[in-house]
Amino acid sequence: MSDLSVPQINTQEWYHPSENVRRDAYITDYEAFYERAMKDPLAFWAEQAETLDWYQKWDKVLDDSNPPFYKWYVGGKTNIALNALDRHVNTWRRNKLAMIWEGEAGERRTLSYYRLWQEVNKFGNVLRSMGVRKGDRVTIYMGRVPELVIAMLACAKVGAVHSVVYGGFSEQALADRIEDAHSRVLVTQDGAWLRGQIVELKQIADEAVRRSACVEHVVVYKRTGHDVFMEPDRDYWWHDLIALPIASTKCETEVMDAEDPLFILYTSGTTGKPKGILHTHGGYQVYTSTTLRYVFDLKDEDRWWCAADPGWITGHSYIVYAPHILGATSFMYEGAPTHPYPNRWWKMVEYYGITVMYTAPTAIRGLMRFGSAWPNRHDLSSLRLLGSVGEPINPEAWKWYYETVGGKRCPIMDTWWQTETGGFMITPMPTVPLKPGSATRPFPGIEVDVVDEHGNSCKAGQDGLLVVKRPWPGMLRTVFGDPDRFKKQYWSQFPGWYLTGDSARKDEDGYIWVIGRIDDVIKVSGYRLGTAEVESGLVSHAAVAEAAAIGLPDEVKGNVIHAFCILRQGVEASPKLEEELKNHIRHEVGPIAVPAKIEFVKSLPKTRSGKIMRRVLKARALGQPEGDISTLEE
Repeated sequence: MSDLSVPQINTQEWYHPSENVRRDAYITDYEAFYERAMKDPLAFWAEQAETLDWYQKWDKVLDDSNPPFYKWYVGGKTNIALNALDRHVNTWRRNKLAMIWEGEAGERRTLSYYRLWQEVNKFGNVLRSMGVRKGDRVTIYMGRVPELVIAMLACAKVGAVHSVVYGGFSEQALADRIEDAHSRVLVTQDGAWLRGQIVELKQIADEAVRRSACVEHVVVYKRTGHDVFMEPDRDYWWHDLIALPIASTKCETEVMDAEDPLFILYTSGTTGKPKGILHTHGGYQVYTSTTLRYVFDLKDEDRWWCAADPGWITGHSYIVYAPHILGATSFMYEGAPTHPYPNRWWKMVEYYGITVMYTAPTAIRGLMRFGSAWPNRHDLSSLRLLGSVGEPINPEAWKWYYETVGGKRCPIMDTWWQTETGGFMITPMPTVPLKPGSATRPFPGIEVDVVDEHGNSCKAGQDGLLVVKRPWPGMLRTVFGDPDRFKKQYWSQFPGWYLTGDSARKDEDGYIWVIGRIDDVIKVSGYRLGTAEVESGLVSHAAVAEAAAIGLPDEVKGNVIHAFCILRQGVEASPKLEEELKNHIRHEVGPIAVPAKIEFVKSLPKTRSGKIMRRVLKARALGQPEGDISTLEE
């Protein structure tokens, strides 16, 4: 791999936490905490597990006798619902707010831990009345409503394996996931509100069930109230079921082995056919709660807002499970961030007194398009920490987020992780000095490296493959129904090491800069360029709100760069602007990174989790089949 200097990434641009942040953090001596965890990771993960409740303590922290099928907390008996709900109702937290919810039209609901526990128990009993037992799969296809969280926790409580499918997928995408999981029960709703319009969830679900022979029961939550088809003896209204005597507020929690499956979650499909990633009760609950506690320094007085959808891993880990394990108050919003105006998010931060906010660079860049006047209309002083998730955040968006939203006082926890990892892998903590665009260092206890094709550690500034060199509690256990794919895709290139599929580089301080998917690296005249580098350079221009770059074949250079740009509000596309942007890239990144063509577009193909599907852009540019586009938002 060739070295390539990228001037627009300033590896010596430091942002230091304030004295208030350092003084109030859980971990005031980060280096000592980090060194202790790295010196004896198994002792560290055992110590973290001790903070949770277990029906029976584990015999062994890690069983690594059959790699890559690692087992954590072997012999331990638990249930994630025991820690997310049951243990709180016997403490002062029973009357603490577990969840605050706002609908897109402005409706507001709150649930205390006691009320949430009751609702989960009622729906758990409903599931059991339908014959759902330990190990059975339940597919959930809903919008961002509290009942989605209740359904997930109820599945966990009765020992069922949930498969949440984001409530924007097509009929075939939903049918494929139902069929792959062999789900007998589907939980959905009549419709969801998004941008003032109804998303026809029940209609889509009906067609998906028609294509899947395995579904026996469909539970429908009434959200919009519009007329939908209800098939007799198959479809049941949520409110009718929980009004029955069977839906008691007392529901026995299933005792699970630490390695029993908790959920299947299908990957977003930026690189091909979705895979059913399998996570388990024991290690996942330890890992997610530990990472949330220390990275976002979550305290009892905080109001936490993870602005993702529960249908993605971010929502699973940091909306549904980790905040409730920690006894936090979690905020959820149903609709679009700009509905009806671009200040919707900032209005809610002010109204609810949100203290910690976690969102995606895609959302940040989308809101940047409307300028700083919208957030500046609101008092955002309640915020004390910010977070970023989903893809590398470009320095321009990082600074806008830090300065405009955070008022230059809120450190940004830029987290790198995946569906497969279960929780944050590379991340700062509040007391760590930050560099815009870098996720800093691995979470304590995690050994990450950047290596070349032969497994040799790369020098500082050299691009390489991002690998994890030893197992961790939150890791995926397999690909559902396809253990061979699990081994081949993640563990075959470097036996014993997990191959993330991302490229990255380390700087001279050991900070890691994630470049993007390995498939997204463009080789121009022998130089390797990450798409994130080109895109970051384009977005650093005042006219550009969002950008995507792909490599197209070229007889002379091997590849040339083709870029797509969404312009900021009020900016007009022109040949002159295209030339100006090329000169900007020449200055900011270097001549080798100048796109052969820049195309101005209104939107970009993205997964519903907000990741740009560059392979779709490439297929369209080359006139080739687009492949699996079931996760495409447009």
